Amino acid sequence: MVSKRNRRNVSGILLLDKPAGGTSNQVLQWAKRLFVARKAGHTGSLDPLATGLLPLCFGEATKVSGFLLDADKRYRVTCRLGQTTTTADAEGELLSERPVPALDADAVAGVLERFTGEHDQVPPMYSAVKHQGERLYRLARRGEEVDRRARRVSVYAIALVALGDDTLTLDVHCSKGTYVRTLVEDIGEALGAGAHVTALRRTGLGPFTGETLVTADELEAAAEQGYEALDALLLPPEAGLTGWPDVNLDADSAHFLCQGQAVFVPRAPRADWVRLFGPGGFIGMGVLLDDGRVAPRRLMVSKSSGEKRV
Repeated sequence: MVSKRNRRNVSGILLLDKPAGGTSNQVLQWAKRLFVARKAGHTGSLDPLATGLLPLCFGEATKVSGFLLDADKRYRVTCRLGQTTTTADAEGELLSERPVPALDADAVAGVLERFTGEHDQVPPMYSAVKHQGERLYRLARRGEEVDRRARRVSVYAIALVALGDDTLTLDVHCSKGTYVRTLVEDIGEALGAGAHVTALRRTGLGPFTGETLVTADELEAAAEQGYEALDALLLPPEAGLTGWPDVNLDADSAHFLCQGQAVFVPRAPRADWVRLFGPGGFIGMGVLLDDGRVAPRRLMVSKSSGEKRV
């Protein structure tokens, strides 16, 4: 067991291919131990059943994690038609069973189209949402059910990937806070059969949509080789902000900005948020003020000096 004093100030984003079976926090703590990292956080929970993209932010990259939490998500989900369960996935107990009507791709596509756009979605009881300070899934395990407030979510696209006699595979692009299990339940009801999730894989999150993911085995193999091999797997913190316009500052402007002062930048991009770069590289995140100046909001700290980067 490494003491807190001896943990590393490593920074970066790991695009982990989460294995099935563990919670997102369990996976995070495991990776944090391998990196011997002082600070780490994940960017949105995946169900234990789920696999796929789980960006883990270490050190200064945790300042980016909040923006990734708010980002849109992409999933590939496989559903079992004709059965509903207590958890809306394969880990729950069977609730009901019905015959599956004959379905063709055109009929399914027509139903899926009704579920795109904005919707009010009620979080499932088996979820991490809190009710009076306690997670809903803890209440559900005790057999309790409480009223949940509906949340406004957006489903940008649903595509049919495969259709079997009693199975359905879909690609879903949705906003944060969307429960794919609930979406599958609703689609199953609309198809007249009911449904639950048998496999769920996150394929994209915000700017990360096609990158090669690091598997658990690859991470453990890198850990055996040492810190250099581990750190080579990390993306820089600014990779989590791809798509934001860049503002490049000279040394003087970077110095004043790192002191908390807004600076004037000629021909600054018109955007709410920008990535800030100085002569030494990525400085942090800033906003454009109405008068044309750029103001700092979240700044990176140098590992060597403990001071804000210039």
